Amino acid sequence: MAQERSEKPSAEGELELRFQVHAKIARPVAEVFDAVYNPKKLSGYFTTNGASAPLDEGTTVTWDFADFPGAFPVYVRKVERNRFIELEWKAGDGDYLTQVRMEFEALDSKSALVRISESGWRKTPEGLNQSYGNCMGWSQMLLCLKVFVEQGTNLRAFLY
Repeated sequence: MAQERSEKPSAEGELELRFQVHAKIARPVAEVFDAVYNPKKLSGYFTTNGASAPLDEGTTVTWDFADFPGAFPVYVRKVERNRFIELEWKAGDGDYLTQVRMEFEALDSKSALVRISESGWRKTPEGLNQSYGNCMGWSQMLLCLKVFVEQGTNLRAFLY
C-alpha cells in the first residue's frame, strides 16, 4: 500500500490540503467495488457498527464505527459501477465537507488497484491534523478491504 501526501497549489496559487492512498487487491474489480458499495460487506470490515444503505449516486447514507461512536452522514455525489465513487462528509469536528474519490482499476481479470483521495480541508493547523487522521484512516480501510476480500477476515477488529 502506498501513500501520497501533498500540498498542491490551487488555481489561485494557494496550497490545497489533499492526499491519495492506494493498494492492489487480488480480486476482480467488480468484487472489490461491491465490497465498498454493498453496505453488508462494508460493515464486515470498515463500518463495523453498520452502513445504512448502498452507495447509490444522489443518496445520503450513514456510516457507524463500533470503535468510534456516532453515525456519520455520507453524501454520495457520483458513482460509476466498477470505476469510481465520489462522496462528501464532514471534516472532523469542522462545519464543512471534504471530498473523497475512490477509484477502482482492473489490473487484469483477477486483481484491482484501488485509489482513495480526499481533499477540501481548511488551510489551518486543525485542518492539517484532521487530514493526517483521515489519511491514516483511509490507509487502514484499504488494508482491511484487502484482507476482507482476499481472506474473509475482519482485520479492523484487531486494529483498534
